Amino acid sequence: QVQLVESGGGLVQPGGSLRLSCRASGSIFSLVSMAWHRQVPGKERELAAHIFSGGITNYKDSVKGRFTISIDNAKNTVYLQMNSLEPEDTAVYYCNARGYRDAESIFDAWGQGIQVTVSS
Repeated sequence: QVQLVESGGGLVQPGGSLRLSCRASGSIFSLVSMAWHRQVPGKERELAAHIFSGGITNYKDSVKGRFTISIDNAKNTVYLQMNSLEPEDTAVYYCNARGYRDAESIFDAWGQGIQVTVSS
């Protein structure tokens, strides 16, 4: 079983910054990718940023140039640096990790979610 532990959320004023962290632990043979998704009440969960273990990234258009996702493969940890935050970034942010438990078994794990609130 793979567990994800998220940290770094909170309340920040518009224009401010936050850094989210998510560490994966447990039965991990190798990581394929990690990502941050976000969800607001009444809306579907959406991808904010995604990174492959090799470093290739992908971002939601509205966060490009403001958010930076990075990965530390040695620590099985993904980070999301969020700058120039806007009220529209307010959401619960969920970490996702995909990879292999062994040579044949894949996993697709989710964190519990962490609140990010952007408000004055």
